[in-house]
Amino acid sequence: MPLASPRSLFFLAFLASVALMGAALYLEHVVGLEPCPLCVVQRICVIGFGLVCLLATLHAPGALGRGVYAVLALLFAGAGGATAGRQIWLQGVPADELPACLPSLDYMMEALPFQDIVRLVLHGSADCAEVNWTLFGMSIPEWSLLGFVAMGLFALLQLLRRV
Repeated sequence: MPLASPRSLFFLAFLASVALMGAALYLEHVVGLEPCPLCVVQRICVIGFGLVCLLATLHAPGALGRGVYAVLALLFAGAGGATAGRQIWLQGVPADELPACLPSLDYMMEALPFQDIVRLVLHGSADCAEVNWTLFGMSIPEWSLLGFVAMGLFALLQLLRRV
């Protein structure tokens, strides 16, 4: 049984990333959870993955182009998965060993050079270790990691398929 066309699969992946961002915005604006810096990086990765999938849908590439889009999608999924994994690790660190809370991202953008902002954000802080919400016993970064694993598997499928 042949798989669906690459174009339709990229479109479904785009819709899945839209659903993930919808869930994130719901948790922020309706439930009232404020995203930490690592959560913001994960959102950027979901948006990047979704945009790559949208471009692949609109372009309807051949085998070479599909591979390029799949590699780009895999990079976003890997970066997001690594960030989610870092946040999960921070949630397991004892509270007295956690890095101090960071200033707001707006303040850091005004006061610090870009490389320092990236280093601080990716290092994480005590804000990133808080578990404010769970579903079926899993925290938001754990759900994010599952989503990024699914994105990575999708990208690998698109990269390795023959037709």
